[in-house]
Amino acid sequence: MTAIDYHWRGTFTNEELAALHAEAFEHEVLAEDWQSLTAAHSLGWVTARRSDELVGFVNVIWDGAAHAWIQDTIVASGVRRGGVGTRMVKTAELAARSAGCEWLHVDFDEHLAPFYFDACGFTPTKAGLINLAATID
Repeated sequence: MTAIDYHWRGTFTNEELAALHAEAFEHEVLAEDWQSLTAAHSLGWVTARRSDELVGFVNVIWDGAAHAWIQDTIVASGVRRGGVGTRMVKTAELAARSAGCEWLHVDFDEHLAPFYFDACGFTPTKAGLINLAATID
């Protein structure tokens, strides 16, 4: 198997990230301007590439100070369960720490708890959430 290379703030095209996002979250490919979004809102991101193919991506958003958040850890189906996600999160953790962040947050669906708690080393916390897309009565 070809080696996978990991890069903090690695290059990507909108088209390849949109395709990877659609595969990971099982939706149609959307015409998002990922490059503008990450440039405006992210501390950085991690790309994982096998040769020229984008096989993983994780976005790290932040408040400009002590807090950073992992957003959209996505791995291509052909390389899942091979440590790609764990390696990307570790790369993101080191980069956030180097940027002076004190905390790295993540939220996720319950079935991903073993990945984030066991493989990546996050600890459980209490948090809250408001679904802004829900209908207001």
